[in-house]
Amino acid sequence: MNTTVENSTPTTLKGTVQRGRLPNEAYRTREYLTEREVDRLMKAASNNRYGHRDATMILLAFRHGLRASELCSLRWEQVDLVHGRLHVSRAKNGLPSVHPLTGAELRALRRLQREQGVAGRYVFLSERGAPMGPVGFRRLVQRLGETAKLPFPIHPHMLRHACGFKLANQGVDTRSLQHYLGHKSIQHTVRYTELSPERFKDFWKD
Repeated sequence: MNTTVENSTPTTLKGTVQRGRLPNEAYRTREYLTEREVDRLMKAASNNRYGHRDATMILLAFRHGLRASELCSLRWEQVDLVHGRLHVSRAKNGLPSVHPLTGAELRALRRLQREQGVAGRYVFLSERGAPMGPVGFRRLVQRLGETAKLPFPIHPHMLRHACGFKLANQGVDTRSLQHYLGHKSIQHTVRYTELSPERFKDFWKD
């Protein structure tokens, strides 16, 4: 009895390719926060167990355009509470600078120092007394955005962008803004002035 063996071509199933993270535009319409939204974050933070620490982190990140890594590595030796100055060290080979501290910031930092009750090296500590890490700060900001009912998911770098746009809208010149944010190249700074509505304020007159 003859048996016929059929040659069959193996069928290759095309696997489903998992997509990675989508572009930022898929999650939100802009990559910065307004000053009012920053205030809402700080208000939401005040209800946390470590509310004053969390609100102070938001405040300094916004006022000084700090990256998460720069904020979390901030040491008390960089803070001059007597003369009201903050010695800012920048990541990514950025330009270091000295920023003035406002009265609100000085009061917040003095209170934070009193509440810590220890002569620690780092300004922002976790519950276990270790320096707060960038990952922990990112999770904190995400939770605060949800608590504050912001209309899109947020991340810490939006506080840095918030600083840039706030100062550009105030009319701060691009070169000064470059040094304040520590940009090595001014090309990274022009984004803030390009999107500032102040550029167009005299286009139409009644």
